[in-house]
Amino acid sequence: MSAPAPGPDGAVRLHLVPVRQKDAKAFVTAWHRHHRPPPGAVFCVGAADQDGILRAVAIVGRPVARMFDNGQTLEVVRTATDGVRNANSLLYGAAWRAAKALGYTRLITYTQHGESGVSLRAAGWRVLAQRPPRRGWDCASRPRADHGTDHVARTLWEAPTLL
Repeated sequence: MSAPAPGPDGAVRLHLVPVRQKDAKAFVTAWHRHHRPPPGAVFCVGAADQDGILRAVAIVGRPVARMFDNGQTLEVVRTATDGVRNANSLLYGAAWRAAKALGYTRLITYTQHGESGVSLRAAGWRVLAQRPPRRGWDCASRPRADHGTDHVARTLWEAPTLL
């Protein structure tokens, strides 16, 4: 099968599509560079090209941090693309519109040190905080393996309130 034809500006034209959680997780497994799929989700959304081929996904779930899990906040817990341009920006905007339509008042996400956040900025998101590296999630009461994300600084982002 040939690659999708780009638009007049050279970019592949994308549109939003619904994605089942199992399909979104399979896409993350295939395309995400350092994370496994999250255990659950509230909803998922995808971006497909004009041929209907899924090119990117976003998985939105309850916040990982307990202090944000207040019933009004969701977190974009994973995005993944096959490298197509502008897909993450499209998905971050769509995720916020969907979350608001479901009655949520806040949407957050994190990037790791070394990730530019350009897709988030393009979607109008703002930096809330810089988080220093943690020693890991492992503790005596809840032993956990390092999945390659321990000891990495993170940036906390929030969706715009006027989108």
